Amino acid sequence: MNAEPSTDPQNVSLRLNALLAAAGEGPLELALAGRFAELLSLILRWNARVNLTAIRDEEGILTRHFVESITCARALPTGIATLLDVGSGAGFPGIPIALCRPEIAVTLAESQGKKAAFLQEAVRVLGVAAKVHSGRAEALTTQFDCVTLRAVEKMPQAVKATGWLVRPGGWMALMTTGKELDILKAAAGVEFTWAEPRQLLGGDDRLLALGARGPNLPA
Repeated sequence: MNAEPSTDPQNVSLRLNALLAAAGEGPLELALAGRFAELLSLILRWNARVNLTAIRDEEGILTRHFVESITCARALPTGIATLLDVGSGAGFPGIPIALCRPEIAVTLAESQGKKAAFLQEAVRVLGVAAKVHSGRAEALTTQFDCVTLRAVEKMPQAVKATGWLVRPGGWMALMTTGKELDILKAAAGVEFTWAEPRQLLGGDDRLLALGARGPNLPA
């Protein structure tokens, strides 16, 4: 009988770095991997009483949430100073981006009160450069260098509604499936030019697509 996975920081670090290697990504430094172990422990504790994520097992969280989000963080272009994570939920990809790219000021937008409370606690515990907007992203009036969307309810409508929050010359990052990508690109509109999507670890034809908003368009 196999032993249960351990949330010991060293154990989590080894498992996470092995999964990153399988995804063709380089390892995390030990200190940073330890912060992801802390995030995993926090998610597991909160998920026991609040439905943060449908993926509840450790390996699923490491593979689907952590590795995908770390891949996104590393793929974002340089020069991004502000980022909005729409419908952040349990903090993906926003919190891993804040951990991996500390130069980016991340705003986590989440309209569900219990999930927003979790995000506030995660930001406090991890000490990341992030703030929580406890409400709908569409209510914001500030534009951002990058807007990310992943596993958002009614995602085509969300993409259409939040595209204007990307400043001219900024980026939209979509984490989706090959089946849905063309629908989401159409929802974003002709203002965005899309790079070749990147395959993500985790099955289901998961992709990361980066779209640049035209620099000379009205805000």
